[in-house]
Amino acid sequence: MVDLATSHPLQCVVVTPERAVLDERADSIVLTVFDGELGVLPGRAAFVGRLGYGELRLQRGNETLRYYVDGGFGQCRANVVTILTPRAVRAADIDVAAAQAVLESAASSPDGQTTRRKEQERARAQLRVAGQGTGTAQH
Repeated sequence: MVDLATSHPLQCVVVTPERAVLDERADSIVLTVFDGELGVLPGRAAFVGRLGYGELRLQRGNETLRYYVDGGFGQCRANVVTILTPRAVRAADIDVAAAQAVLESAASSPDGQTTRRKEQERARAQLRVAGQGTGTAQH
C-alpha cells in the first residue's frame, strides 16, 4: 500500500495581485473559509471555495507556517492548494498596533456601516492570527 502523505505531499501556492507570496510543500493545510475552517490532507477530493478573513496554516513535520489571508478563493486539485487573495501576511509580520487602532476607532464611532464592520472583522482576524486576540495565544 502506498502512503499518500510521503509519495504525494501537498503543495500550497498563495497569490496576491502584487506577487506570489508562498509556494511551499506541506503535510497538511488548514484554510479559513467563509463559514469555518477546512483541513486538507494529501489525496483530498478537488474543491473550490470562498475564503474568509483568517488564518492559513501549513504543517510540515513539527514546523507550522502561519499566515493571515484577507478572503479570496481557494482551490484544491491534484494535491495542489492554490489561494487567490487580495492580501496575505505572515503571522509574525502582522501590524498588531494598526489592527488594534482599527478596533479602537470603530468603538468610538457610530456603528452600522458595512465598511466599518468589514474593517473590524479583518482587524479581529489579524489579531487572532498574530496571537493577540481573545485569549487564543498561538506559537
